[in-house]
Amino acid sequence: ATVVLKLFNMATPNRAYFGQKDFQQTLVVRQMVTDLDLPIEIRVCPTVREPDGLAMSSRNAYLTADQRRQALALYRSLRRADELVKSGERQAVAIEAAMRACYADLPDVAVEYVALVDRRTLQPLPTIDQPAVALVAARVGNTRLIDNALLEDGPPGPSSRSL
Repeated sequence: ATVVLKLFNMATPNRAYFGQKDFQQTLVVRQMVTDLDLPIEIRVCPTVREPDGLAMSSRNAYLTADQRRQALALYRSLRRADELVKSGERQAVAIEAAMRACYADLPDVAVEYVALVDRRTLQPLPTIDQPAVALVAARVGNTRLIDNALLEDGPPGPSSRSL
């Protein structure tokens, strides 16, 4: 937040654009803008993905070809959460278990967290009965990757809806 605030003070923007891939960061920046009464509109842009679904990131360059294939589990787990919610599953424990199953037998993937949380507060949700976000972070080899998907009834596919 401090680095972003310094940048805002130097550039004095009317608007700032952030990617949804960094979902937690966008909430921190929005709260900072509100708390400090900054005259800046924060806009969140959809996650840009590779054709196979992997979220674009400069960190992807550190992955070997095999690690890159394994990294697709992040996207698969988010799609699985989205599918389950759309099919009527509401219990977070069941959805998170299905997400974690996407990482089974992947030797280079170490999951840091899988979470289903409230979009505004990031508080864990035991039941998906309101707009939620599925968050994942994992180390693939030595590279830390993050991704997320907005969960709600609607058109298929994570990150296709606005915040």
